[in-house]
Amino acid sequence: MKTFGTDITADDIVDSLAFFDSWEDRYRYIIDLGKELPPMAEALQTEANQVKGCQSLVWLSEHLENDRLFFEADSNSHIVRGLLAVVLAAYNGKSPSEIQSFDIEHYFQELNLIKHLSPSRGNGLRSMVSRIRETAGRVASMA
Repeated sequence: MKTFGTDITADDIVDSLAFFDSWEDRYRYIIDLGKELPPMAEALQTEANQVKGCQSLVWLSEHLENDRLFFEADSNSHIVRGLLAVVLAAYNGKSPSEIQSFDIEHYFQELNLIKHLSPSRGNGLRSMVSRIRETAGRVASMA
């Protein structure tokens, strides 16, 4: 099973998306990435794990292993699952300091992603990122 952030990196996604000429093909690729996310256990799909600010239902859970954060994520929307995969490729399996220092805005610019999302999807994407960065900050402060 592929782990986003370890087997599939942010650079891999940037390179793959650059291959496609149309945004219709890019959306299809992002949706296919979402299909590669492992299913999240229903027990983790709780209100505490729900990401607020997303138009769709989105859940995000984390665990710390060897000073690295690993995230599980799910959504009831295919495109949002794909966006989760894009975000996890940047953050999964990284240390809290790597998460804090990763330039997500530059990554989104490289993908040319934000301007092709509706405002509500863009806000949801930023909510996912905020939740991950807050988690990293909380874990770093406990170290």
